[in-house]
Amino acid sequence: MQDESGKAAPGSPAGAGATTAQNSVHLNGQRVTHNGHNTTATPAQQPQFQTGATSPAPSQTPVIVREQWGGKYEFLLSCIGYCVGLGNVWRFPYLCYRNGGGVFLIPYFIMLFFTGVPLFLMELSLGQYGAAGPITVWKCCPLLKGIGIGMLCVSTLVCLYYNVIIAWTFYYLGSSFQSPLPWSCDAVANADICGNRTNGNSSTGKSLSPTEIFWNERVLGVVNSDGLDDPGPVRWQLALCLLAAWIIIFLCMLKGIRSSGKVVYVTATFPYFVLIVLVIRGATLEGSLQGIAFYLTPDWSRLANAQVWNDAASQIFYSLGIGVGGLLSMASYNKFDNNVIRDTLIITTGNCGTSFFAGFAIFSILGHMAWRKGVPVGEVADTGPGLAFVAYPEALALLPGSVFWSILFFLMLFMLGVDTLFGNMEGITTAVLDEMPHLRGNTLHKSLFLGALCFCFYLMGLLLVTDGGIYWFTLIDSFSTSFGLIIITLFMCIGISFFYGVNQFCQDIIDMICHCPPWCTKVLLYYKACWVFFTPFLLLFILTYIFIEMYNTPLHYGSYVYPRWGKALGVCMGATCCLQILIWAIVAIWKETGTLKDRFQKAIRPLNSWRVNNLNSTGRVEEHVEPERVEAPFTVTLTDRDYTAMSWEAGSLA
Repeated sequence: MQDESGKAAPGSPAGAGATTAQNSVHLNGQRVTHNGHNTTATPAQQPQFQTGATSPAPSQTPVIVREQWGGKYEFLLSCIGYCVGLGNVWRFPYLCYRNGGGVFLIPYFIMLFFTGVPLFLMELSLGQYGAAGPITVWKCCPLLKGIGIGMLCVSTLVCLYYNVIIAWTFYYLGSSFQSPLPWSCDAVANADICGNRTNGNSSTGKSLSPTEIFWNERVLGVVNSDGLDDPGPVRWQLALCLLAAWIIIFLCMLKGIRSSGKVVYVTATFPYFVLIVLVIRGATLEGSLQGIAFYLTPDWSRLANAQVWNDAASQIFYSLGIGVGGLLSMASYNKFDNNVIRDTLIITTGNCGTSFFAGFAIFSILGHMAWRKGVPVGEVADTGPGLAFVAYPEALALLPGSVFWSILFFLMLFMLGVDTLFGNMEGITTAVLDEMPHLRGNTLHKSLFLGALCFCFYLMGLLLVTDGGIYWFTLIDSFSTSFGLIIITLFMCIGISFFYGVNQFCQDIIDMICHCPPWCTKVLLYYKACWVFFTPFLLLFILTYIFIEMYNTPLHYGSYVYPRWGKALGVCMGATCCLQILIWAIVAIWKETGTLKDRFQKAIRPLNSWRVNNLNSTGRVEEHVEPERVEAPFTVTLTDRDYTAMSWEAGSLA
């Protein structure tokens, strides 16, 4: 296979055959190797200089071909499953009703169009074009390699606590097979608690409901701990659930995207089935309309509140999973000519639509519970674990066939959590395997690495399943994806726009899309404006608000207020992630030569291997390779005339 200039393209038979040649020169019919020793005599050949047609491939090291998705639906489902997580179910509906109901959708979609979608496209495009993980992909700008390291740090913190949620879900799922449900008033153990309550009574706020007692005492054991400095013993039930969760993650990811890509056909679609069933069931319940009205009733005055805009931006940012490395890693397994703009629009629209749709499933049933208890919907609504493990299970316990609905709900939470964890784990494993490619080619070593990684996460996660584990869970949850993640994403946006070049980046996207329709280039003008101006500005707004809120608002869980050293520890977690950018930028500049300005300019210049990094499409490699640059051993054949001329020249010099 040759390119138009007649030079062998990488991967062609001519190029591959030449890789077996050593550095050598033919002198008077004698082959002289690179170290100067003669080998067997060869007949004198006609004068010739072997050109690029027999040039070797750039490296003699065998290239380990990266895996690819089995089909485009595997990638789409994996990304949708990664983005549609627990936050879509337990955070968005709460934010919607708290920030003005339907009015909240206005800032929500504004932040989606100017922050979420552009950053989502940037991360997908970067991963797909570079065909590399969060660290290796920064060959495009070595100065910003620290962004990839920072993403790795964030992913590690997220994986550490996220699987604990799956462990809680396992515990509730196992308990759901009991009839009556152990947190319902029909259970014998709760007879005394519910004895003085009737359907019309309002909660006094002083006595705990059976679901709150089950959550705090049976599951967490938080009543036995005084705070961060008193974690207490490991709760063996949760430890077993956590072990089972990590074993499932290990098995699903054992064969990389070949196994996880098949699993998502179930884990990414099953939650939608459950949500549809819950919406249909909720619509038939008394009081459901009050819950829906509470969810969507607009309060236009809330638009003037900066908190509303910050909540909208943070929800878009975190629900799409931007800046953690999962999207970049999953996109790196795409075919080079995959239409990344189309995928971006499909995934972001599906994610936001799911969030909005989940609100109907949540508030229709919470409205029924409020009607049964005779209280306003606002008194039973909650967010985070409080919604998933207290308020909603209590509402499900009031339904006929509560065991079935509880099993269905916690199966949905399990699927949502597993999909999101797949993406985070993929970000870590891809980054390491790209830096250590020999692991990718050895199935046994790759399996041992994945097993060791999961086991280490399990051991570290044991702190979060102690009696005081919820305090550590809240601390890591609050700071792992806080200001550090915003700073990482801000530098990613600025680095691609101004260091790598926004025009070059847009051209890379066009190169990937073989037959780019006219609307595609016009849409890129909008994205270019966002990357250069709107998105950095909005990220700075979010970052400023986070710092102000972090300074003025104490961190607490329930009535427990975190000590100053605990909050400082959380700040150190976030700072460790974003400081990687500065550390590795200094390293990149230090490795170069020249003045400081020269070092900086060299550090932002793409490496030679950046343009040929994508090996998924032979045609594309041929387009981007630089045939005139020879970076490998080659063979030159000299005749007697050349040898005599060299001798004459040497004699004249003498």
